[in-house]
Amino acid sequence: MDDSFTIRCDIVVVHNYRASDDALAFVSVPPCDLRWHFGELLKTEKGANVVFEVGGETVAVHRCMLAARSSVFSAELFGPMMEGNAAGVVVFKALLHFVYTGSLPEPQKEDEDFTYQHLLVAADRYGMERLKLICEEKLCKYINVGSAAIILALAEQHHCVGLKKVCFSFLAAPANLRAVVATDGFQHLSKSCPSLMVEVITMSCALVE
Repeated sequence: MDDSFTIRCDIVVVHNYRASDDALAFVSVPPCDLRWHFGELLKTEKGANVVFEVGGETVAVHRCMLAARSSVFSAELFGPMMEGNAAGVVVFKALLHFVYTGSLPEPQKEDEDFTYQHLLVAADRYGMERLKLICEEKLCKYINVGSAAIILALAEQHHCVGLKKVCFSFLAAPANLRAVVATDGFQHLSKSCPSLMVEVITMSCALVE
């Protein structure tokens, strides 16, 4: 008997091993906090270099942030002259919050629908399409007898196709149409959007038939 010995081993070849598989188990990447940091910039006004006066209140913001988020802001802020802003304080602050964070602040329950109406106008003015669509979606939930005509006029004036369709869907019920025609908002609609009245009258005739 000699001094030799035999070793037996099994070798497994892993062809598809990826180190990234271990990363999933041992490395945890937190969610992006860019929104929070930009929100803090707006809140603290640190490094702000433009001041707006809205409704007697001043708001300090960052010129480059506004210009990057809106082509209209860019033209106004870097053009020869910047226009005054007539938006209400609540609406303007909500607009700025969206510019910095990509989201809307928690709404104030009082006059929430009016805030979304004015915010939609501001979004359209400053070329912020995503904010405009968010406002459209929000306003769809506020369509009723008292508001339908006003919101329809808003949809027509600012080219909100989806919101306009929802308004007409509401008016398609004969009882709703009769009630809306009796409101002050309908008088506003007839004066501000006379071309839209043709569509309303056509719908009314179709319902009668």
